[in-house]
Amino acid sequence: MPPARHAARNLRDARDVLLVIDLQNDFMPGGALAVPDGDAIVPLVNALARGFSHVVLTQDWHPPSHVSFAANHAGHAPFDTLMLPYGPQVLWPTHCVQDTPGAALHRGLEIAHARAVIRKGHHPEVDSYSAFVEADRVTPTGLTGYLRETGVRRVWCCGLATDYCVAWSALDAQAAGFEVAVIEDASRAIDLEGSLAGAWRRLQAAGVARVNSAALSGTEAL
Repeated sequence: MPPARHAARNLRDARDVLLVIDLQNDFMPGGALAVPDGDAIVPLVNALARGFSHVVLTQDWHPPSHVSFAANHAGHAPFDTLMLPYGPQVLWPTHCVQDTPGAALHRGLEIAHARAVIRKGHHPEVDSYSAFVEADRVTPTGLTGYLRETGVRRVWCCGLATDYCVAWSALDAQAAGFEVAVIEDASRAIDLEGSLAGAWRRLQAAGVARVNSAALSGTEAL
């Protein structure tokens, strides 16, 4: 049964997890890799989180030498695509470098009851959009095992960016056997050369539900 059919139930049940993806300073307006309107979702994510007893946060956590940074490839610029051993890689502006202000979670995020923080992209030689499996498609983050051991059945995804880390995380959660939904109004996209429309097509084809935050409360507003 897709998550959208559970909209009226009490989401405080720990079998439901809210996965809050990459609400970090470098993805906010003015940041190194800003997602348009990224900061606008923070109050809504806070409101959503109050309806869940089980929340997991993610952080991009790159070393300065990370392979995805255009600055580490002579002759290349941000948003170029480079072929790496694991496949095509978009080259990004240097962002979310470990232990820098840009890598910190947005100061307006109020989810003190979050149970775990998954840091991804910390291997220098491989990128990681997904909260579950890195871009080489074989290196796990450990999130799948954690969610299974804590009894999670349904994963509700929100955050930044819809077409990259949110979509990849949702697809991998679905592939791991969880019921999955992306909360559209609690996410924002980069939309690089049609990437948002492409992400929604892949999500729909995989059976990931597309929901609005109001569906979780059964009302028009949280």
